[in-house]
Amino acid sequence: MPSLQDDVEPAFRALANDRRLLILEWLKRPRAHFREQVDGDLVKDGVCGALIAEKLGVSQPTVSEHLKILAQAGLVSAKRVKQWTFYKRDEARIAKLKAAMLARI
Repeated sequence: MPSLQDDVEPAFRALANDRRLLILEWLKRPRAHFREQVDGDLVKDGVCGALIAEKLGVSQPTVSEHLKILAQAGLVSAKRVKQWTFYKRDEARIAKLKAAMLARI
C-alpha cells in the first residue's frame, strides 16, 4: 500500500492546473459559488459535476477528467445520487497531504 508520502506527487500534479485549482476553491465554499441543485445538498452531498462543468465553461467529459484527477490525488470524493455524481473536498485527506507536503519541502 502506498504511503502518504507517495501520494504527495499526484497531489502536486493535480494542483498544477488552474482549472482544478478553481474547482477546489469553489468546492471549499459551495453555497457561495453554485446555485441550489434539485438532488443533493451542496455542502452535505457535494456539487453535481454538471454544475461544475457549467461554471467552468467546459464540457461534461472535460470536467469529469479534471474531477477524476482530483479524486485520484485524494483531494475530492465522489458520491452517486440517482443519475448524478456529486463532488466535495476531502478535508481530512487535504490536511494530511498538506502536512506531508510541508514535511517534504
